[in-house]
Amino acid sequence: MSNNMNYILRITGSDDVGHIANITGYLFETGVNLADTTFAVLGTGFEFSSLVELLSDVDVNDVEEGLRACGLPEDTRISLQPASYNFDRLDDSVITHVVEFSGGDRPGLVARMSEVFGKYDANIVRMSSRRSEAGNGYDYRTRFAVNIKADTYKALETALYNTAGSLRLNCAVEKA
Repeated sequence: MSNNMNYILRITGSDDVGHIANITGYLFETGVNLADTTFAVLGTGFEFSSLVELLSDVDVNDVEEGLRACGLPEDTRISLQPASYNFDRLDDSVITHVVEFSGGDRPGLVARMSEVFGKYDANIVRMSSRRSEAGNGYDYRTRFAVNIKADTYKALETALYNTAGSLRLNCAVEKA
């Protein structure tokens, strides 16, 4: 039986080219196995998150110290915490559709749409949101990668378009 341990690795700091190469190169050399992983630019910063498996002979403190020494900015924060969940995904974590809302700023958009997804038993697998300059203001785009059950798809699609319309937003639903 393996004594390997699963951890959640989170790294944040000022963004620059090469962070993913530095982080993943170091983790590979150290014997850290990556599972579900995300990287995002957040304003002028970045966030790297991953469910990782440390081999039984790899020390957590050594991994954190090694990451700090692999060329990341001084303001980088590193967190490596034990995780009780494993690498296997459940059926409802498979992305079946991508739903995008766009338009002006609508406070509460994520909360409202999350409620709609929940009402129709759709699981949000990933979400991203960004703001960009557009004309006299900003354009916001929020994307949800979701698992939608076939028997609720039509009703959920109608509810999404209706809710987006009530918020004066554009809505697009695509099969993944």
